[in-house]
Amino acid sequence: MPSPVSYTLKGKVGVITVDNPPVNALGHPVRAGLVAALDQGLADKQAEALVLIAAGRTFPSGADVREFGKPPIPPILFEVINRFDAATKPVVAALHGTALGGGLELAMGCNYRVAAPGARLGLPEIKLGLIPGAGGTQRLPRVIGIEPALGMILSGDPIPAAAAKQAGLIDAVIDGDLEAGAIAFAEGVVAQPLPRIRDRTDHLAKDDRAPLTAKRAELAKSAKHLVAPQRAVDAVEMVLDVPFDEALKREREMFLALVETPQSKAARHVFFADREAARVPGIPAETPTRTVKSAAVLGAGTMGGGITICFANAGIPVTVLEADAKALERGLAGIRKNYDSLVERGRMKPEERDARLGRIKGTLSFDDLAGADVIVEAVFEDMAIKKEVFSKLDTVAKPGAVLATNTSTLDVDEIAAVTKRPGDVLGLHFFSPAPIMRLLEVVRGKATAPEVMASGMSLGKTLGKTAVPVGVCFGFVGNRIMLRYALEAELLLEEGALPQDVDRVLREFGLPMGMFGMVDLAGVDVFYFIRQHEMKHRPKDAERLPRILDRIAQQKRYGQKTGAGFYRYEGRTALPDPAIEALIVEESKRLGINRRTISDDEILRRIVAAMVNEGARVLEENIAYRPSDIDVIYIHGFGFPAWRGGPMFHADLVGLPKILADVEEFHRRHGERWKPSSLLARLAAEGKSFASLQGR
Repeated sequence: MPSPVSYTLKGKVGVITVDNPPVNALGHPVRAGLVAALDQGLADKQAEALVLIAAGRTFPSGADVREFGKPPIPPILFEVINRFDAATKPVVAALHGTALGGGLELAMGCNYRVAAPGARLGLPEIKLGLIPGAGGTQRLPRVIGIEPALGMILSGDPIPAAAAKQAGLIDAVIDGDLEAGAIAFAEGVVAQPLPRIRDRTDHLAKDDRAPLTAKRAELAKSAKHLVAPQRAVDAVEMVLDVPFDEALKREREMFLALVETPQSKAARHVFFADREAARVPGIPAETPTRTVKSAAVLGAGTMGGGITICFANAGIPVTVLEADAKALERGLAGIRKNYDSLVERGRMKPEERDARLGRIKGTLSFDDLAGADVIVEAVFEDMAIKKEVFSKLDTVAKPGAVLATNTSTLDVDEIAAVTKRPGDVLGLHFFSPAPIMRLLEVVRGKATAPEVMASGMSLGKTLGKTAVPVGVCFGFVGNRIMLRYALEAELLLEEGALPQDVDRVLREFGLPMGMFGMVDLAGVDVFYFIRQHEMKHRPKDAERLPRILDRIAQQKRYGQKTGAGFYRYEGRTALPDPAIEALIVEESKRLGINRRTISDDEILRRIVAAMVNEGARVLEENIAYRPSDIDVIYIHGFGFPAWRGGPMFHADLVGLPKILADVEEFHRRHGERWKPSSLLARLAAEGKSFASLQGR
């Protein structure tokens, strides 16, 4: 096969071009090609300088992630970069697109860097639970300083070319043809000494470790569970104490050690899972989608208003419908308040707020929805109301409009059945608050047309969401699993735990808030309503449901919005409430339960096992297409720690036999709600993991 790297002589400058679509990843063929092309350029007596550039849409945007965890094939990247660093002719890296990770490290191994105006430069390894492993922690501080380098490395976020030029990371911004500009730049530096970043000391104040000390203290609070950020600070500190070549060796050792950590494996799993979630089995990628140039939202309450904001933020004109003038006025005022808050906090300019508000139109008439390309229903969570709404939409929506329900639990097929166009109906389950939460469950009904499902997934991307396809059942994927472990958490209260015990264990596991803090935030009344709906459809011989949440809701303790729920609130600070403890103890007594001390270990095992066992059932029923889809839903929708990779990945790391043993133990102790999933039992017996199902 031809090499993805070529060498050509243009005048007195040799041009090394990487052409490895789609992102010019630095896999083995590219690394070998770079060495061969560099040797050719150095041996070319007519070439007085060299330019390193890339074809396609971007400069190399990092290593080939698929090679992580596999035996390295020489030449490894830091060896390639060292070859460029030692070149006897000036080498100019010409950057466009995104020069990320190993791509930026390669550019820093060159003598000079120039960039197109739209280029972005960064070291995103921290987002994969890693540190730069090919000299990035040593070269970047030398060229821009310790504190700015820590900022770039620890955030992982790229900076634009203009900022890189100001920081000194690039030497020139090239307007017009990048290759021609880079060649001209190279011709201009032929007679100059060969500068190398490794030799720079001007940004290093060896007696000042204040930025390092401050960052360690900050990380101890903000990233206490994470290993890579602290290792990154350790690596950067080496620029003050360790000779460059020795520091490169140690950096490489630190990088390789991190590659093998569960946290990095989890982060890489999430990286691929996010991308895999965009694929809907049975629907080819080339399936045409319906154009969405205008939208409508039914309901201007919390969810409807949030969804309206999502469309306006994406540049899509949106009409929001309410039942009466007061409700509409209240909803539009809430939308404006949201935007005003962003302006007040300096996160949006007034003119941008005005532009987005200008895309929003309120109405009281269904007839005003007739021209919308997509209509999202976000009315009260009641099947009769939703059926009435969709019957009306069926008469006014134009042919080909996508009709979506934002229901969080109800049957999308039953809703679609009241229309004469069930193929146009799907669920778009936004999570609250809709403008902030990244997750969007795209619910595929039994009649949903392939192009409508593809359109829903595409719309999610347009709205800046992580869209995940799911099937129809009560609660779909995210809420169905959550309601199962929420039930277990409430039963733990009956047996002897308190809300603060359960929540503390879950926070220590890595969740941003515990189960009962989350219920208080979302609204105890919301969960009470779901519980009442579930009871209407629950088999008569089903296991009883606990009543603690019901009793709290009946006292109108709805959570943060009323200042009291499972906790009492001072502002947003949750405080244990003796009244709730008394209520819980009283409920245990009513049920004849002798309360006991429940260990943190049991609390965690019961919550995790309930989550995983229900996740396995969701997979059995094909409600979730892939285990990784459940992980994506839980990371982006429920705050499951990304560094644990999601519940199904976490179960694989723990070991499915151990998870099954927990489920079987709780089944013996607590009854049929703990019946092991047949899928979980089969995989454990066969020595397989959930990951083995990814290609099914």
